[in-house]
Amino acid sequence: MLTVIETFYSIEGEGPLIGIPTYFIRLSGCNLRCTWCDTKYSYSGGEKRTVDSLLEEATTYKTKFVCITGGEPLLQKEVYPLMYKLLDKEFKVILETSGSIPIEDVPTDDNMIISMDIKTPSSDMVEHNIYQNIELLAAKDYLKFVIADDKDYAFSKSVIEKYPFDGEVIFQPEGGKNLKELTEKVLKERLNVRVLPQLHKLIWGDRRGV
Repeated sequence: MLTVIETFYSIEGEGPLIGIPTYFIRLSGCNLRCTWCDTKYSYSGGEKRTVDSLLEEATTYKTKFVCITGGEPLLQKEVYPLMYKLLDKEFKVILETSGSIPIEDVPTDDNMIISMDIKTPSSDMVEHNIYQNIELLAAKDYLKFVIADDKDYAFSKSVIEKYPFDGEVIFQPEGGKNLKELTEKVLKERLNVRVLPQLHKLIWGDRRGV
């Protein structure tokens, strides 16, 4: 059984798959407490769901994209059978993880995509980053840095210089602030990263379940 905060059908709001209709499974529990976290309601609570019930629900939508998010999904052991069963049904699975849990047991299927955070100084969670996880990512995966200020920006630059990565690197402005400033800085310094907002927040604001 998995403890699930919510499931919903919406567009992917972050990362290279931004805008694609997606079925979301938000799992309960998180080992971090980022200062700017926008899903604090996922820290605890939720309802018990079987892997098969989630799989059946996923098939009711027209999309082949399923995003497993949290909280921190990898805290629940049953998330691994969930990922494998979704992949067996030829879903494209996006796992959103904080980068604070080892990812070596995550499936390496072509349809499996890992969206992994590296926590920046403004989160107050930098000490939880497992940088060795970056070496386990494939080119189809991506790294995300939430950037609130110049200190976060400098830190993010130093990480991508120290740990080269062939996949997409996302710089996401914290809370949607300073998008123009961050974009211009990336262009000026010719960084090979993508600056992306949280599209769902531009459309619906801070609502849950979108």
